[in-house]
Amino acid sequence: MRVGTGYDVHRLTAGRDLILGGVKIPHELGLLGHSDADVLLHAVMDALLGAAALGDIGRHFPDTEEQYRGISSMKLLAYVSRLLREKGYRIENIDATVIAQKPKLRPYIAQMEQNMAKVLGVSQSQINVKATTEEGLGFTGSQEGIAAQAVCCLEPSGVQI
Repeated sequence: MRVGTGYDVHRLTAGRDLILGGVKIPHELGLLGHSDADVLLHAVMDALLGAAALGDIGRHFPDTEEQYRGISSMKLLAYVSRLLREKGYRIENIDATVIAQKPKLRPYIAQMEQNMAKVLGVSQSQINVKATTEEGLGFTGSQEGIAAQAVCCLEPSGVQI
């Protein structure tokens, strides 16, 4: 079994969509970044890449590359999924937490889990997303940004391409 962790942070700003787990969430602020700035998927991708000892998202999708400007992180997750399969890994499970004061995310969590499961080719029961606040403390509590962290387990499938 291989274990990986991921963490990501993006600043909240006006004039951007708030996208988490591939879900566009109604909110007056969105996340600033080179791509769609989906902190949840970025943390998940870093966990998956780390568990497979394949670096991080900055290595695979540098923010200096125009081809990644505004790209959907769901497309990046699909690339990571293909890479894991090529390297002979199978996803056992993913557990992730989004840290945001607002908006309330509970109504969107099932769709986030579905989105990730579909792209990764796993059962939704293998994906768990949680949301929490920091009770008004820190940069997430003051609504300056949103953070996410993830952990995953990979199993070697025995097949390497």
